[in-house]
Formats: sequence, structure tokens, C-alpha cells
Amino acid sequence: MKLRKLIFILIVFFKTETLFSKNDLFNVNNIKLEKNNKITNNSLTEQGIKKGFDKLITRVLLKEDQDILSDLKFPSIKQLVTYYQITNNSEEPNNDKQINFNVTFDKDKIHNLFYERGILYSEISDKELYILPILIKKNEIFIFNNNFFYNNWNKIYEDDLIEFILPLENIEIIQNINKNKNNLIEINITNLFKEYKNKNLALVFIEENKKGNNAKAYIKSIIQGKSISKSLIFKNNNLKEAKLYEDIIIESKKEIINLVKSKNLIDIRTPSFLNTKLDLTKKGNLVELNIRVKNIDSIENIFVQEFNKNYMSLRIKYLGKLDKLINQLKKENIDLQLINDQWFIKTL
Repeated sequence: MKLRKLIFILIVFFKTETLFSKNDLFNVNNIKLEKNNKITNNSLTEQGIKKGFDKLITRVLLKEDQDILSDLKFPSIKQLVTYYQITNNSEEPNNDKQINFNVTFDKDKIHNLFYERGILYSEISDKELYILPILIKKNEIFIFNNNFFYNNWNKIYEDDLIEFILPLENIEIIQNINKNKNNLIEINITNLFKEYKNKNLALVFIEENKKGNNAKAYIKSIIQGKSISKSLIFKNNNLKEAKLYEDIIIESKKEIINLVKSKNLIDIRTPSFLNTKLDLTKKGNLVELNIRVKNIDSIENIFVQEFNKNYMSLRIKYLGKLDKLINQLKKENIDLQLINDQWFIKTL
């Protein structure tokens, strides 16, 4: 009876080759549209799908890859849609109504599109980035006080892809920066953000030249444990100071988001495989694993290689890097450990 029960569970667990993930990477919600008497529902739907696709592409592709899909026409984009929803948010009795549009794109079809075009896409699991923008003006360093960038960083160009977190005013940070004021570029970021050393970190140094003709931003970051630096130049073009500073924040944010994407790329053409064992002696281990892996988008398939009453040998097909997979498993309370050259997986 136990063997029959185990076989039944296996059929339920692996009855489809591809696991369906509940991950919302390919869901695009809260697209704002305006409906009036002159626009048809079909036109409104087409507008919503186009906007949704543009938002999806901006979200998951590096900015240098986004143009690769610029030739895609609406009929082809529509084929990628699994589901869409239109809701009316306006309670006003007039003809003009604000419409909220939600659209879900088919993961497998999007994967096929990226595969055919040779595009790598990004799936960011850790959206938090601890950042400190520092203004250098007339040889003075402004960290917390009188710093337009610190005061306005999260007020300009909001984007839900990355959550930028600024540190509270801290005497240790001020002392550390002043100590290294003659060589700010070489400052140790992890020493500056000691309590967040395992997180994504960034410093942005913004400096105007003496004549005020242009400004430059130097981004020094640690993303996914890797150090990345980037310089940006901004021409003044007779802009008022506040407008120039706003442009610097917008472009610096976009560049940092692109850097984070670059460290979270997935190549559809080169999946990875992991052989692991699942302990079947723990009650509910198999059923719980089945439930939880459905929330992990990077897992493409799980194949049963061998099983008996004590354990099951599994072969996991996944996309992306192993450390990212391990982090995603942890978020679902799934433990993956390497013991004596053998991977073991279990639910917690």
C-alpha cells in the first residue's frame, strides 16, 4: 500500500513536464488608460497590451537589448498574452473614465521569443539596494545636510524594480567619508554600510566642474557580491540647477537598475541541472516541496531519476546561477545543502 501511495504522489507531483510557477515576473499590473466615447474596447485593449509589453521589456531586459524587439508588431505581441483584465476606477458620471489594465504574458512563449532572438533577460530576486548619493560642490562635501540628492533621491523617478534605501544620518558615515575626502573613489563601501554588508550597495558621487558647464556622477557599487563602477557625464545646457540635478538622479537611477539587471541575467539557451536527493522519511516532505517549488520561476523542470521508501533522486533543471537558485529556495523555506559531494534538499 505504501508503494502504491508513493507512486500516486509521484504521478500528481510530476504529471506535467514543466512546472507552473506562480511568480509574477511576467505580470504587468496597474497600466493606466483613458477611455472616452471615441475609443472602442478593442482599441483600448490593444493600447493596454502594447503598454504592458513595453513595461515588461523595460523591466526584464538590459537597455541595450530593448531595441532588439522594436520590430515586433501587435499581432505577434498579442500571441504572447495569457490573460488580461480591465477595471474601471472612475466613479464620475461623465464619459471620460480612467481604466486600470492588467496583463499576464505567457512565460513559455516569452522564453521562446528570447531564445529565438538570442536575448538574456533579468530576474531580480533581491530588490533592496542601499545607496548614499554624495554632492561635491566647490570643494565641499555634502552628505546628509544641504544635499539635494540625498533629500530627493526617492522623490524623483519612481520605479518598482529596485527599492532604493538611504541610510539615516550617521556620525560614523560622516567621519568615514571625511577621513577619505582626498580619495573618495577608493572608499570601502562595506565599511560604510557595515550592517548591510551582504546586500547590494552603492555610492554615487556627484560633482560639478568649476565653471558649471557640466557635471559628472561616479557610481561605485557592490551588486551580487561583485564590484562595479560607472561614470556618467551631464551637460548643463543652460538648465537651472534643480532641473540638472533631477536629470542626474533619473539617469543615475536608470544606470544602477541596469547594473543590477546585468548581474541577474538568465540565458534561456543554457539551462543548468542539479542532481539532489529528497528524504521521504519525513512526513509531508514531498507534498510540501511540490507546493513550494511552484513559486520559483527559475525552476523549469524536475525529473525523478530513482526512488525507494527512504529517498528520491531528483534532477532539477533551472535557469540562472546556482547561488540565486539557493536563495530562491530559502525564501520558500526549502533547504539545499552540499554534503560529501552530494546535494540534499528538504522542506523546513
